[in-house]
Amino acid sequence: MKMNQNHRRGFTLVELLVVIVIIASLAGLTAPMVIRQRKKADQTEAVNNSRQVGLAMFEFETEYGRFPDSTTVSQITDAGLGTGLTMTGTDANAYFRQLIGAGFTQSETMFYVKTPQTSKPDGNINGAAALAAGEVGFGYILRNNVGLSTAGNPARPYVVTPLAASGTDTFNPDPFDGKAVVLRIDNSATSLQINPTSRQVTLSPGNTLLSTGVNTVWGDTGGTPAISRPIPRS
Repeated sequence: MKMNQNHRRGFTLVELLVVIVIIASLAGLTAPMVIRQRKKADQTEAVNNSRQVGLAMFEFETEYGRFPDSTTVSQITDAGLGTGLTMTGTDANAYFRQLIGAGFTQSETMFYVKTPQTSKPDGNINGAAALAAGEVGFGYILRNNVGLSTAGNPARPYVVTPLAASGTDTFNPDPFDGKAVVLRIDNSATSLQINPTSRQVTLSPGNTLLSTGVNTVWGDTGGTPAISRPIPRS
């Protein structure tokens, strides 16, 4: 009697190469999509965090008359608050630290934005560890070094991200696929296109975030707005 035997044939080298090419092709197609989705998630996180900052700012203004600036530090310390925190300085970290010192938040998370200059906050809000270098991702806008308030034009921007490593009002287009997150005084947070050449953000035709004059959100009186930058990680 003749015995029939089934033999399982293995992959040949050519077939293995074909499989590898197909897998590599699929990976090449899906990788950009995954990156875009990740950037979109980071952008959404920045929008949500900026609104949380805005809510704390509203509470701060109710208590101290305006958003944080150099004059509100003494009001906080005179009330016996903010002990051990460095709230003086011209960086965004110092200004945002006033929100912690005044007791309007006990979390560093809402100040975080995923950029090349930041690192995840460690949750320590004591002393020098509070909003340390790299734990803040937002820039903070003041006018003539004075904190803004809700009495001004509600469309004025005052919390922005992601800023470029240098420059007065230039942004990094990489973290959010060419977009910047801008929080306005009315607590509306929007994603605006970054100009690929100037790397600035336009609020209206011909006007950037900091443009002053007639037909701008800043008007033609009251001084010049400027962005206080966060301290990057070392």
